[in-house]
Parts: sequence; structure tokens; C-alpha cells
Amino acid sequence: MTTSLQPYDAVIIGGGHNGLVCACYLAARGLKVRVLERRHVLGGAAVTEEFHPGFRNSTASYTVSLLHPSVIRDLKLYEHGLRIVERPFSNFLPLQDGSSFLKLGGGLEATQREVAKFSPRDAERLPAYYAMLDRVVAVLRSLLQKTPPNIGDKGFATFVDWARAFSTSRQFGKLDLPGKRDLLALFTQSAGDLLDQWFESEPIKAALGFDSIVGHYASPYTPGSAYVLLHHVFGEVNGKSGTWGHAIGGMGAITQAMAKEALARGVELSVNQPVLQVLIKQDKAVGVVLEDGSEIHAKQVIANVNPKLLFGRMVAAERLPDDFNQRMQNYRCGSGTFRMNVALSELPDFVALPGTHQQAHHGAGIVLAPSLAYMEQAYFDARQYGWSLRPVVEMLIPSTVDDSLAPQGQHVASLFCQQFAPHLDATRFPQGWAGNADLSPREAAADTIIETVTRFAPNFQASVIARQIHSPEDLETKFGLVDGDIFHGKLSLDQLFSARPVLGHADYRTPVRNLYLCGSGTHPGGGVTGLPGQNAAREILRDN
Repeated sequence: MTTSLQPYDAVIIGGGHNGLVCACYLAARGLKVRVLERRHVLGGAAVTEEFHPGFRNSTASYTVSLLHPSVIRDLKLYEHGLRIVERPFSNFLPLQDGSSFLKLGGGLEATQREVAKFSPRDAERLPAYYAMLDRVVAVLRSLLQKTPPNIGDKGFATFVDWARAFSTSRQFGKLDLPGKRDLLALFTQSAGDLLDQWFESEPIKAALGFDSIVGHYASPYTPGSAYVLLHHVFGEVNGKSGTWGHAIGGMGAITQAMAKEALARGVELSVNQPVLQVLIKQDKAVGVVLEDGSEIHAKQVIANVNPKLLFGRMVAAERLPDDFNQRMQNYRCGSGTFRMNVALSELPDFVALPGTHQQAHHGAGIVLAPSLAYMEQAYFDARQYGWSLRPVVEMLIPSTVDDSLAPQGQHVASLFCQQFAPHLDATRFPQGWAGNADLSPREAAADTIIETVTRFAPNFQASVIARQIHSPEDLETKFGLVDGDIFHGKLSLDQLFSARPVLGHADYRTPVRNLYLCGSGTHPGGGVTGLPGQNAAREILRDN
């Protein structure tokens, strides 16, 4: 066993994007920081890897919108080569009959013309719907970079928490009464109920409602799913709110740019360094123990991992209060996500918009879920069978805007799929998602996904050269995403803001002194934002 000779000011468990962000902000203030990454590559779930000779793609996270402008600016990501391009338009939704489609994007008037094909009334109401979201998002966006107030045994824990609560209430006070009613609806209602109140035609409800089940193992009619829809509206690309983009070179280009800035600031970056446990002495974190038994000492330990992973595997239960242990055991994870990357010999030839030559819709987010009822049935199937018989699929073909990802004339596609049970019924599938040679649920589910896409684009199955499969179990094994949860915990009202991950510890601090959280299991939640890392660094520096 070896021990670091001189302790670091901070050691960070996990080299995903939030860990790198946190490291950069700490190092900028003169702290000696080391990042420990379990895998052979930095970036966590935001990486680009070759999955078939000549074909590269974003392996897990796959699109850009939520990455905060302040993180881009402060970490000089553009100076380190990051380039983000916008989608030609936002979404393409081919419908079940195969003969019609809906396109979102290209400006409000263009979207209204598309919606008017199905309902002139819905087209008229669309501006008011967007305005409602914008009003609420403007207030919530102001809270993204703030530390939530902690609620203790006797109300707010400290004077600082009182001040934070007052600041938060002032932000909400900026909304008029209709705005406050909209906010309440978005936090408590289902996306389906909300959209049913606004619109009458299924295509627009499906196109807007898709965001409510992204990383959400639930029906769009599950109460609280309206907030998940709202969570995906916070972002922007190149200064344009609500837009989506692609990082040239894939999502790994973001984290590689972050790593360059970390190195420039003197951060020590280490790969192939899996952490076994947090080293605690006299109720204070003093370092970590690696799987090879070596110890690395530090004044602060910062965990960029799911809270359930940190407190379920890396911190001994006797080091934590009993109630906190119980809450962490019950911390809800499992996003119902299945991720695939496929190498293609040609572009999909959609029945609704024929042709294998590159067209604008090939560069959009292609949503294969023609109605809210379709999405709900996908969830019911997963609860009954383990995975959807007709899954929800969003397909992106990034090679249409980034020719570095595939050989000339060929393409790569990301398939982001819902709904798939985080854990399969042990009586039917005793070996879980891996299965055995005769029965592999992950392969069967992948076949179902390919067949689903082929119903909308008949040439798709024949065009698949190779595929990379990530079941929920694979996402946990490869990236440490507990129960395959891409957000490090459900985005539900009981796990948001001052309750993320648990009441009393929403300020990035934990029950163990000098042990902090900086990942997506803290405010403001999941997605490639960089904000949990930025916010956590601010609190750590305050303690220093």
C-alpha cells in the first residue's frame, strides 16, 4: 500500500464534466487539486469513442443545450477548441401512419404553419404556451447558479440559509399571479394533463411531451412529469435560448476542452484510478482509498458520483446518521434509458419524407413517438415485460453536421431510447440484462429498437453496419450511473432544490465534515450543465 506524501487541498472522485468544472474553479483560487477517474478516459458519460473501425460517436450523453454559458466562458472552452453548431431545426416527428409528419423549429411562424396542418387552434395557442414557459424559466434560470437554502430541524439551518430563502422568495415574487399558478402546475401536474389543457392535436402534444420522459422512467401522465419537460427548456446554444446543438467531435470535445483548462490551472488528472472508499478519521474526510489499497490524502474530498453510490459503497454506514442512511437507501434512481450507437451505410429513408440524400430533417432530433398514448404504453410495457414492445426513440445523426465521425458517405446515429426497466424480473431473467448465450435481453431489446426505427424508415435495419449497446445495467457498469440513471437521481419534487439529494444537505456538503458532492445528484440536477461543479466549488471555497 502506498500513500501520497503530501496531502492535496482537494481530491475529486470522478473525472466527469462536473468534476472537471469543480477542479478548474478550485485550482483558479490556488488549491492543489487531483481528479481521480475510474475509466481509462476522462469525461464520465460525456465522452466520444470509436465503437466500430472508422465510426466514432458520443457514447452516452449525446446533445448540447444545457451547458451553461458561464462555464464555457470561465473555462475558456472555445479557446481550447470547442465548437458547437446548431441543429438545422429542432425536431422531426414522423407520425404513425407514415404519411405525415410534424417539424418543430425554424422560427415560431414556421412551427405554427406545421402545427396548423393538424389544428389551426393549436397553432394560434402555441405563442401563448411558449410565453408561459419562458416566464417560468426566466425565474428558475436565475436559481440555477445559487446554492439552495438548507432546511434543518428548526427551519432554515443558518443565517446564510435564511438569506438564501429570502433571495429565492424574491425571485418567485417576480411572477404575477397567473405566473405563480403556471409554476405550481409545472411542478405538480403531469406533462400529459398540462398539454391536454393547452392543445387538442396529438402531434404537437407528442412533440412537446417527449421532453417529459427523457431520462424519466414514467408515463407522461405521471404527476410531476411536467417539471421534467421544463428542465429541458433551460438551455441555450450560442446565445439562443431553447435551442439544441452538436459539439464538433462529439460530447468528448466538451470534456477534453475542460481537461485542457484543468491542466493549464495545475490540476493533476489521473485515469485508471478507481476509488474504493472515502478515508475518514475522527468524523472528517481526510482522503480516499483506491481499489489497489493505496491511499491519497486530501484536506477535502469531493464526490462527482451519484449520492447513492457515494453513501452506499464508499462511505461506511456507521459514519452516517441513521435517518440519513435510510434516506440514501431510498433515494430514487432509474431513468429507464437504453442507449445505442449505430454505424450506417446510408441515411434513413423515412416514409413521411422519402430519400437517402441528406435533408434538413436528418440533422434534427428525430422523435419516434407519435402520441402521448404511445409513450404511456411504452412505460406500461416496460413495467410488465421489462422493456417497451414499441419503445420511444430519439435518433440523432450527428455525422450530418460533423464529418469527423464517420467515413465519407456513411453515418453514425445516436439512439436514445425509453422505457426500459432498470432491473429485470429476476424470476424471468436471473442474469439480468446480460442474460446468457441463448437469451440476451440486451440484444433482444436492441433488436426491438432497430425494428421500431425500421417501421418509420424501411431501409434502416439493412443499413446498420454495427451497433454499440448500453442497457441500464451497462450504463451503471461502464459509467457508474446507478440503476442506469442518467441524471444521478430522479427529477421529482422530493428530490429537487433544497431536497436534492436530501433535506438538510442541499448545499453540496454532507454529514461527513470535508466531504462534498459536486455531481448531478445535487442542485440543479442532471444534464451536461457544469453547474453542480461550479456551485459546489463556490461552497468549498467559502469553507476554505
